[in-house]
Amino acid sequence: MTERFDCHHCEESLFGKKYILREESPYCLACFEALYASTCEECRKPIGCDCKDLSYKDRHWHEACFHCSRCKSSLVDKPFAAKEDQLLCTDCYSHEYSSKCQECKKTIMPGTRKMEYKSSNWHETCFICHRCQQPIGTKSFIPKDGQNFCVPCYEKQYALQCVHCKKPITTGGVTYREQPWHKECFVCTACRKPLSGQRFTSRDEFAYCLNCFCDLYAKKCAGCTNPISGLGGTKYISFEERQWHNDCFNCKKCSLSLVGRGFLTERDDILCPDCGKDI
Repeated sequence: MTERFDCHHCEESLFGKKYILREESPYCLACFEALYASTCEECRKPIGCDCKDLSYKDRHWHEACFHCSRCKSSLVDKPFAAKEDQLLCTDCYSHEYSSKCQECKKTIMPGTRKMEYKSSNWHETCFICHRCQQPIGTKSFIPKDGQNFCVPCYEKQYALQCVHCKKPITTGGVTYREQPWHKECFVCTACRKPLSGQRFTSRDEFAYCLNCFCDLYAKKCAGCTNPISGLGGTKYISFEERQWHNDCFNCKKCSLSLVGRGFLTERDDILCPDCGKDI
């Protein structure tokens, strides 16, 4: 007696018919399609055994239904992109979602190099200096009034010139007597130490640090012989071409402060009235 060979589902004989094995069980084509065939995402019909089943992320299409959602061109064997459950050819995706070049207004195609700055995008060849028209690429640049400049062109067109070295000031300059200086050029006339951020004064329009100014020009205290700068509200006493710091203007004998008091002189000394009685 011949052994039976039937469909695992409907139990009809499969002798002389096409069948499909699933988990080692045979199925006639009708049962297999009814039970296991995928449904096409586009036409919602089953994808039969005689059709090619194209799949992407657990979704399935007939070969004829696998096309761009915008232009309807076939995506079979072509690159494509997915956006919000829609499949798009690269041209439609680029037109719809890719960045536009700030300069030429054309689409920046996926995979091509682009330049980005403050939410704006450029083709690499469109990102150029407004003055010399040369590509900026990855070099430093400076934006000005909605235009981009390479550093040399910006310096030629806009940067202030240091009054000392005559070179452009690109960052961190100093203004003195309404003239621009580099920080490293604005130094003490005497010792050449930088004055930026430091207290300084001037004489004959030349700038000096306080130490150099005091050493060169300040009067010397008749009491301690140190310079009297007179800067920052420093108080001092002047008498007969001699000067004293307030703290140094004291009686030579008893050291009583004579600021605001009467005093006497004996040669180069100053005395309080009490100590001067015996003069």
